Amino acid sequence: MTPFERFSDTSSDPAVRGFLHRPESAVGGSLILTHGAGGNAQMALLVALAEAFAGAGFAVLRCDLPFRQQRPYGPPRPGDAVRDREGLKHAVAAMRKLFPGRLFLGGQSYGGRQASMLVAETPVAEEKLLADGLLLLSYPLHPPGHPEKPRTQHLPKIEVRTMFVSGTRDPFGTIDEIEGARKVISAKTLLLPAEGAGHDLGFKGKKMREELPALVLEKFQKFFLD
Repeated sequence: MTPFERFSDTSSDPAVRGFLHRPESAVGGSLILTHGAGGNAQMALLVALAEAFAGAGFAVLRCDLPFRQQRPYGPPRPGDAVRDREGLKHAVAAMRKLFPGRLFLGGQSYGGRQASMLVAETPVAEEKLLADGLLLLSYPLHPPGHPEKPRTQHLPKIEVRTMFVSGTRDPFGTIDEIEGARKVISAKTLLLPAEGAGHDLGFKGKKMREELPALVLEKFQKFFLD
């Protein structure tokens, strides 16, 4: 197990808080992961992915979004999103100070959506300074049961490589719907389907907990680093 420590940077508002995994040698670059609307930085999915990536030489920050720093329970409120993206931007700045090399940004569900929106709204001239790629876990393509309300308006503005990991039984978006969304992104994309998994990517089951992190890492390295 790679050692990790509580991380806090209060030099900015909103502050950056979470857990930092430091590999013996950060040869892979760094990765920032954040959580869904009902979770926090201690979600089992994020912990398992952070362990896998840190074991492969990535410095990984699991961070709590500003709305979660303010309220330990409950979903974000309608006015929280802008501040949550600002918090992610500060997390990027904090990690770039600590670790040279490439930096990747992502998260599960709401967190991944905010990461993708932050990249999309960053001026193209600055985008490479923000993140070199996106890892979107269970991207919430639309509210369950409402495919007529797609959350795709910003996707055409994304110009960095983007990897999706989605369950084949995710009510927030079918595999076919995710495939359609990928086509509007101008950069290269990759979709890793999690067979039989729902929005939690099957992390309530032992098999997926044991196999998915290594598979995500393998596909990520081939897609972004080869």
